[in-house]
Amino acid sequence: MPELPEVETTRRGIARFVEGAVVSEVVLRKRALRYPIPRKVTTELPGEMIRAVERRGKYLLLRSDAGTVMIHLGMSGSLRIVETTVAPEKHDHVDIVLDDVIALRLRDPRRFGAVLWLKGDVAAHPLLKDLGPEPLSRAFDAEYLQHKLARRKAAIKTVIMDSKVVVGVGNIYASEALFMSHVLPTRPASSLTAEECVALAAAIKKVLKASIKQGGTTLRDFVDGSGKPGYFAQKLTVYGRADEPCRICATPIEQLVLAQRATYFCRRCQQ
Repeated sequence: MPELPEVETTRRGIARFVEGAVVSEVVLRKRALRYPIPRKVTTELPGEMIRAVERRGKYLLLRSDAGTVMIHLGMSGSLRIVETTVAPEKHDHVDIVLDDVIALRLRDPRRFGAVLWLKGDVAAHPLLKDLGPEPLSRAFDAEYLQHKLARRKAAIKTVIMDSKVVVGVGNIYASEALFMSHVLPTRPASSLTAEECVALAAAIKKVLKASIKQGGTTLRDFVDGSGKPGYFAQKLTVYGRADEPCRICATPIEQLVLAQRATYFCRRCQQ
């Protein structure tokens, strides 16, 4: 599933084409995604200028004066900028045509993504209202993290992947940040010291920034707005490296399943 860096990479990739453009038409070829796409988007968005392309967690927000298009890429979705003359393929379900010249095209083979049309206060939408702070914002720091962990007995990896605690720290980045901060993923969240919270908050920010800089992590179906894959997978230290030597101490990387997710760690480097 595309995680925060992949979604942010997509946002940056499409923003220069989309922001300031006027929507000519919205073409719905398949409405039945995770939620039915509202037909109103085809009548209320055309003629409007896209004022901004924003991100909240893993959701992309295309803002106009009439309303906001909220897009989630699901497990296999991607957005591409194509010329309107490019014929859609089997899994190309939505086109937002811009200035009669290009289209923002959603491809979603598994159809677990979403395209919603929102009016009014976007932050109050049920899918957004309970989200925690953005991990790269000032609101997410060691003090906040320690407060959120204080009474949590669940494994620390599970807690930092909870979007109500902090958004966008998916499975890959949780494993990487915990390795960077020398924290064992199975530790009870409340057991982390103040110093460990400082290290973990900093590691989460560092790992996510590095991934965004590299263009996202290459997963099965992820591509950025231009169709190019991400390259952060080349930099992974523990994720997907079971039985390979730790890059720090050469101890074999271990793997276990935690909350139904593959988890990777070095037993010697992480305590």
